[in-house]
Amino acid sequence: MIVLPGPASKDLATRLALELEARLIPVFFKKFPDGESYLRIDGDIRGEDTVIVQTTCPPQDERLMQLFLLASAAECHGAERITAVVPYLAYSRQDKVFLPGEALSIKVVVDMLKTCGARRLITLNAHNPAVLRTLTVPVDDISAIPLLAKHFRDRGLRGAVSLSMGKEGASMAEQAAGVLEGPCDYLPTQRNRQTGEVTIESKPLDVNGKVGIFFDDIISSGGTVMKGVAHAKKLGAARIYVACVHPLLMGDAEANIMKSGADGLVGTDSVPSPVSIVSVAPAIAEALRKWKA
Repeated sequence: MIVLPGPASKDLATRLALELEARLIPVFFKKFPDGESYLRIDGDIRGEDTVIVQTTCPPQDERLMQLFLLASAAECHGAERITAVVPYLAYSRQDKVFLPGEALSIKVVVDMLKTCGARRLITLNAHNPAVLRTLTVPVDDISAIPLLAKHFRDRGLRGAVSLSMGKEGASMAEQAAGVLEGPCDYLPTQRNRQTGEVTIESKPLDVNGKVGIFFDDIISSGGTVMKGVAHAKKLGAARIYVACVHPLLMGDAEANIMKSGADGLVGTDSVPSPVSIVSVAPAIAEALRKWKA
């Protein structure tokens, strides 16, 4: 098996190659003066089972173009089977037509990936895994929540209260609780489809004097989880941590989350960031071994 590191995921690709005991072939990358990307696979991949690792965090369009170019180059130069590992899959939140005239963005991305040569896709904590199963490429959507929960358990927080924002995210809190061996709960939320503004319902949480951890898939501006942290602190939580799979953390999100009362913020290397201290390489390697078998 060959691992090809995309420009956005060099460190994760290196960790994955070590987990798989696979050969890591360098990819030369540069930008032309006008901003266009140039990629070149610096080694022979003919006849090889090839894994491309490229997250598509901001700037999403640039990262996606690099992914498409790398998949196309791998196919052109004889890769036997191409698996795209895209830890953060851009445009996955547009998984249905909410308003007349919208594009089904996630379908466009996956169709283009298939056209460029990818025959399988691995991603992490997609917004709506059910939609991925209807697309034209076999998709394995794996959860990094247990890895995040293990991080806290290993640091002495066994029994902490696992929390999530919104009923849709309750399954993440349940997964985390299974690892932390503590209770779980969620705060109900509502999102305005026109403005994107999220409001939370005031709800009792059994956190008084306890440690709570909010688990989330994506944190972009951090506005939603900030409200959750502040609410939990008002209810008497001793400490509140925030953990997310995809720490996009746009602008001052990290600082603002800490100002809202959080005692710590942890993310995975699905997206490179200052808080990306939990590696998802073990979970991706396990998924790849299952497919290979």
